[in-house]
Amino acid sequence: MPSNKKEGIIFGLFMCFGMVLVMSVYNTALHGFSSFTVGSIVIQFIVTFIIAFIAESLVEPSARKFALLLPYDKSKEINFIVALAFFMVPAMVLIMSVYGLILTALMTGIEGSIFTAYLKIVGLNFIVALPSQLLIVGPISRKLLVKYIKPSTQNPELMV
Repeated sequence: MPSNKKEGIIFGLFMCFGMVLVMSVYNTALHGFSSFTVGSIVIQFIVTFIIAFIAESLVEPSARKFALLLPYDKSKEINFIVALAFFMVPAMVLIMSVYGLILTALMTGIEGSIFTAYLKIVGLNFIVALPSQLLIVGPISRKLLVKYIKPSTQNPELMV
């Protein structure tokens, strides 16, 4: 887990990149790959990444506070990771599903109620986002942080 602001930002970038990648592939698979070009996918990924990183930056402090309020054994890091995920993922899904609804409306249109379409998008996104965050993106992001970022932020005089 990040231990300072710089590591927190880098970790957030790792998490956003991974989650946007997983969710973009998932949502593209739901809507069909045939209507996309490589250029449109790259542009859409960049825009989605920026929006997700801004949303994550707004959601994370509150999610962290709520996660720390829960009664659990705080001496085990895994408990905090799971508690934080259970606050971060639903909030991010609600926010990013609005973005997904807008994209869907612009690209293919929405049939029926906007509210019903939003609820469907939220449900479809949540069932993939939570397991992806807990089992794939979170662990990979933490390993990348420990392997590539934490060693460079340690005092070089202490490293032998």
